[in-house]
Amino acid sequence: MVELPTVSLTPGIEMPQFGLGVWQTPADQTADVVRSAIDAGYRAVDTAAIYGNEDGVGTGLANHPEIFLTTKLWNTDQGYDSTLRAFDLSCEKLQRETLDLYLIHWPAPRLDRYVESWKAMIRLRDEGRIRAIGVSNFTQEHIERVIAETGVVPAVNQIELHPEFQQHALRNFHATKGIHTQSWSPLGQGRTLSSPVIAKIAQKHGKTQAQVIIRWHLQSGLIVIPKSVTPSRIAENIAVFDFALDTDDIAAIATMDRPDGRMGPDPMTADF
Repeated sequence: MVELPTVSLTPGIEMPQFGLGVWQTPADQTADVVRSAIDAGYRAVDTAAIYGNEDGVGTGLANHPEIFLTTKLWNTDQGYDSTLRAFDLSCEKLQRETLDLYLIHWPAPRLDRYVESWKAMIRLRDEGRIRAIGVSNFTQEHIERVIAETGVVPAVNQIELHPEFQQHALRNFHATKGIHTQSWSPLGQGRTLSSPVIAKIAQKHGKTQAQVIIRWHLQSGLIVIPKSVTPSRIAENIAVFDFALDTDDIAAIATMDRPDGRMGPDPMTADF
């Protein structure tokens, strides 16, 4: 079994740098997908209330309290009291009394409730019900505001990040605050797999395009959570610890970054 690298969220809390994402995983398949990932050596699972599959994740992890588990607060549940209720519901579905990491899924600036949600999450952390708290899809502006109003820095910001949208400015800001960057859609929703740059590097190393991209995330210090429902692909995605990209590979992937590379919603205007 491969030993996965970890990042330190806070003293004593180690988060695997590689895990399984279950966005768009059908609810009736989720438990089996999670079990396949555990069998392949995965030690972290990332879900969210809005994915509709927390029950399946809970079933798949029923006998595995050691697996690092992340879920997220949905926008319509933002606000102090509603965050506390939403957290309780997620824990019930996930069959956990405590969670390893809880994130605010989107800042949803039009609602303007993310600071109140953050205050509720600080309370849950202080009560020992969450080991670490963080955010997702937050910009520098949103992060600076929660820090200014509460004094608590998010442990993680999970953002869209892939070779065509590398988010250097936000990652640099995270580094100044000690925030870990986690990549969602790490394979560019599949589009990046067809890149001739990636194909050439994959051929050079005798690896698949997906493995090259995942390796790039890991060597960039990012936390990466590729999604798959196929057992063979789940196993393929974790088979990235027996090779390394060299400086030429990293330089080639750097050329793929595009200012218009975002594929998902813009956090400043996303209105759910």
